[in-house]
Amino acid sequence: MKDMISDIKSKKPLVHHITNYVTVNDCANVTLAIGGAPVMADAIEEVEDMVGIASALVINIGTLNSVKVKSMIMAGQKANELGIPVIFDPVGCGATVYRREVARLLMGKIHMTVIRGNLSEIMALAEENIHMKGVDAGSENISQVNDLLKNYAKQWKTILAVTGAIDKITDGQRLTEIENGCKEMGTVTGTGCMCTSLVGTFVAAASQDAYDATVEAIMTMGIAGEISWKQNGNKGLGHFHMGIIDEIGKMNINTLKEWGRIHEI
Repeated sequence: MKDMISDIKSKKPLVHHITNYVTVNDCANVTLAIGGAPVMADAIEEVEDMVGIASALVINIGTLNSVKVKSMIMAGQKANELGIPVIFDPVGCGATVYRREVARLLMGKIHMTVIRGNLSEIMALAEENIHMKGVDAGSENISQVNDLLKNYAKQWKTILAVTGAIDKITDGQRLTEIENGCKEMGTVTGTGCMCTSLVGTFVAAASQDAYDATVEAIMTMGIAGEISWKQNGNKGLGHFHMGIIDEIGKMNINTLKEWGRIHEI
């Protein structure tokens, strides 16, 4: 395991977010906590300039509108042109026809370096007729899910990071499972978006090693959640929520090695 957190803190990479207004503050704070520099700019007039000085672009479709979609396309295509990694979070992708169409539009126009979502969201990207009722709806009881995810990663030429009770990361060849995190992370809003921002920050500092960067980012989020729940769970969800950010700020390679539960498939 590489000490990517030290690299982030020394490089302080700028991570450009076009994200949703529900969790934007949390996304900025976790980026800062791990050592990056967040910018949340979605105006059409400046997204190309902004992404041009960034080390990664995070696109999150949690709160969509037609103008923001245009900004996402412009920023994503500029990032592709400049060789800047793009991290995509297809929040609630299968919830509505519009959301699914936008996700597929973005996939068609932008090459995504990493796609981070839950299993329902990833399946909605891949299947024509899947439907879901909410962001965290669906079941992981899908036959041969590992083979499916590998195939999707190959098809989309991307790294898939599928978070859930057991996180799965694959580039179509390798597949890594992480068993960190706790179910209580689903009781506060924004943990998925925060995780995507961490992926963006890790990849920004190690774009030539995006797979391992994604793995360490997912581990960081899960371990921070575990530690925060252990220390703050009896104090209430507000303390738990803020504790996640605190633990991300304190995270280091030794904590990853001590707490990490990771294996290759």
